[in-house]
Amino acid sequence: MTALRLHRELTRIWASEPGWKGWFTTVNHNDLGRMFIVASIVFFVIGGVLAMLIRAQLASPRSAFMAPETYAQVFTMHGTIMMFLFAIPLIEGVAVYLLPKMLGTRDLAFPRLTAYGFWCYVLGGSLLILSLLLGIAPDSGWFMYPPLSSTLGSPGINSDFWLLGITFVEISAISAAVEITVTILRYRAPGMSLDRMPVYAWYILVVAVMILTGFPPMILGSILLELERAFGMPFFQVENGGDSLLWQHLFWLFGHPEVYIIFLPAAAVISTILPVMARTTLLGYGWVVAAAVSLGVLSFGIWVHHMFTTGIPHMGLAFFSAASTLVAVPTAVQIFAWIGTLWKGRPELHLPMLWILAFFATFVIGGLTGVMVAVVPFDWQVHDTHFVVAHLHYVLVGGFVFPMLAALYYWLPHVTGRRRFFKLGETAFWLIMVGFHITFLAVHWAGLLGQRRRTHTYDEGQGWEIINLIASIGGFVTAIGFALVILDIVVNAAVAVRGSRDPWQAGTLEWAMPTPPAAYNFASLPEIRSRDPLRDDPALPVRIARGEGWLGDASRGRRESLTVATATGEPAQVVVLPGNTGLPLLMAVTTGGIFVGMLLKLYWLVPLAALGVATLAARWAWGLGATRDEGPVEGRPGLVLALASESVDPPGWWGSLFLLLADATLLGSLLFGYAFLWTVAPNWPPPTWAEPGLLAPSLALVGAALSVTGIQLADLRLRQERGPWLGFLLGLAGSVALALAAGMVLLGTDPTAHAYNATLWVLGGFVVLHAGLAGLMTLYLTCRYAAGFVTGRRIGEARIVRLWTDYAAGTGLLALAAAWLPGAVA
Repeated sequence: MTALRLHRELTRIWASEPGWKGWFTTVNHNDLGRMFIVASIVFFVIGGVLAMLIRAQLASPRSAFMAPETYAQVFTMHGTIMMFLFAIPLIEGVAVYLLPKMLGTRDLAFPRLTAYGFWCYVLGGSLLILSLLLGIAPDSGWFMYPPLSSTLGSPGINSDFWLLGITFVEISAISAAVEITVTILRYRAPGMSLDRMPVYAWYILVVAVMILTGFPPMILGSILLELERAFGMPFFQVENGGDSLLWQHLFWLFGHPEVYIIFLPAAAVISTILPVMARTTLLGYGWVVAAAVSLGVLSFGIWVHHMFTTGIPHMGLAFFSAASTLVAVPTAVQIFAWIGTLWKGRPELHLPMLWILAFFATFVIGGLTGVMVAVVPFDWQVHDTHFVVAHLHYVLVGGFVFPMLAALYYWLPHVTGRRRFFKLGETAFWLIMVGFHITFLAVHWAGLLGQRRRTHTYDEGQGWEIINLIASIGGFVTAIGFALVILDIVVNAAVAVRGSRDPWQAGTLEWAMPTPPAAYNFASLPEIRSRDPLRDDPALPVRIARGEGWLGDASRGRRESLTVATATGEPAQVVVLPGNTGLPLLMAVTTGGIFVGMLLKLYWLVPLAALGVATLAARWAWGLGATRDEGPVEGRPGLVLALASESVDPPGWWGSLFLLLADATLLGSLLFGYAFLWTVAPNWPPPTWAEPGLLAPSLALVGAALSVTGIQLADLRLRQERGPWLGFLLGLAGSVALALAAGMVLLGTDPTAHAYNATLWVLGGFVVLHAGLAGLMTLYLTCRYAAGFVTGRRIGEARIVRLWTDYAAGTGLLALAAAWLPGAVA
């Protein structure tokens, strides 16, 4: 097959539907990555407009530009948009677009999950913007501290928009994290072992695992606070055994890792672009990877860094202060590696390099002020002042936005296939750099003079008037610069001249394809022998286009890709990926019905929407697999591989594993909150306990044993090509028994009377939910077996259900033990 004919065949197989319909049915990572990026930029513009409204309000004392309640909404929405609707989705969008190309594969592991996450993001973000337009936006700060955000401080619907809208958006983050983790570990070019992966992939792998373990505490906090607001469960009310500090712990268990979740992708961009700009290789590849992993781990041990003024014991202050300064070490390792890369190379001052130099100048200042606020006495002085606002912006703008602008200009020729002609970008660079530093150096100064954050105005004679005016002028200069960047990108993408395939002479695989990229990325998947395959083998693009690599034959007429062994990169399976469908959009809309029902207090809508989600999920999965064994298929001439659907560890098993990691983190956060309230909250212990007796624990143990034994028996009999009906029946019975045992926790317990009772309800609900999921999955597996989709050869689905069932049984016993233990030992 000629290269042209292969291109046409693959395009027919992989292309999205033509016209407007394609935007709503595409599951291709090229389309979805661009859609993520564009949507995040739209939200960035909205957040930037709100920032300018804030600066206009603070430009003069006793300003009447905005009323206090309007300022509170604008202030809250600015932070919310920039943190949740711009930064994380932009990271996701760039990763969704780039990762398959850099890894030498054709798409992400779960294309429909990517589409579902995108639509959840857009719908959840739109819900928040709608609240702003209606004048009922969240107004308790983007950190939503109770009691400001509880019914005591915010009795209206404002806080509900934040709690439900952000939780809806976080579905997108969790989906993307699962998608990215499995893709990096399993979907790579043959021969791309872990030590040959692009450094960008290492960083994004760390970030994805951080999202899976960092976002669940905040999701749990949002659920608990919404339960308090909607149903009166007093998790954060002191008089009923709660404590508002619980929210701060849960929020900052997410919030401080969030800073590194934002920084590490920017560091990944720098580690990728800087060696290209310096015409050399990255100095200390192994050290940089180790530093990224170290930052990911250390970031979870310093959340109290944000709570030094809340009355933490002195021993805790000392520990978290030391841990907060310790993160400077892996950060310094990366910075010295980048400086060493520049030193050994021959840097060229292209526009991406200018933005990287801007990062160095800005982020170092932000890092130094971060070390300052890690020192407890200094933090006591500047906490809750504009000094912290300035520090945050130096870290997030200097440490994230500037590197992402470098990425934008570096990969723009890849996205558009054009080279820059108009040079507005350089003008925009200087406007942003000068304007930003004028603004936030002044804000640092105002904070040191005592100006408090979150206040809508200030009196004359404080010494802040000229400082704030200068800061506001600098802010508007910065806004003009960002507007020029957007104009520059649009103009050059639309009217600039065609460019070369690899304008930077880079060595990574995304430049080994024609630009703009085809829907299938690679006509055949390349075999990799180094970290810079394109630099080491300049003829590689030609061989790829001719189909001389893996899967260079489109005769089977379906979307195919490869999985590899995680450590070595040896080819393992051929994966058949799904085609275009509107199911992700429909499922996202149905999922939104759950949140809208809660928001509008239409509680009857919630179970209907949940039933709709379950129905669509069943429809989603039913079309996968086959009712006959196909056997090994040819991966390249003379070499055959097993199909993923006929293996014991299909991609769905890996996806379930990492999704359950996030779920286990949520349960761990719940148990942490339970222990925290037990230790420090007033009115504990309550006068009554959950008395387990003998029946409930016995039922729980029997249910867990039946669930685990039943699915194991079904798995064994399937492998023996024998009927698994008894195993299915035992598994269903076990799930029902475990759910009943959890229900007995709730009998006679008023969740509004005390935070202890409310916690029991959440623990019991967790067990009921997961036992129900395990039972539904077992029932679904029974139907799949009856329809011929599951056999001894096609055992992967049974392995997935076994994973979920074992997890439900184990976590169910753990949660119920935590609920019953006080009553058992009382």
